[in-house]
Amino acid sequence: MDFTRVKIVVNVPPEATDAVREALGKAGAGQLGEYSFCSFAILGKGYFLPSDKANPYIGERGQFESVDEERIEVTCDRDKALVAVKAMKAAHPYEEVAYDIYPLVDEDIL
Repeated sequence: MDFTRVKIVVNVPPEATDAVREALGKAGAGQLGEYSFCSFAILGKGYFLPSDKANPYIGERGQFESVDEERIEVTCDRDKALVAVKAMKAAHPYEEVAYDIYPLVDEDIL
């Protein structure tokens, strides 16, 4: 099955959400018809344990950590996804950015 749109999902610490959302929007993600910079967000908690070689933005090496995060979801054209992900990563403060990309079923095949 072919698809032309995707959903990009990323978890971001609260102090960086505006910058990440702006980067995604400027890269063409979040465009829905005559609306731009569209996104959905939900608050949650992230959990991780940085290794001794990590350089964590939040927390300490070798110490289990939990942090408040905002899950940002945007849709975009598949051909803009790579540029959007690169922009998102550049604006994101984490050393390792966890994100998902989901293919979206085209409406005309339903």
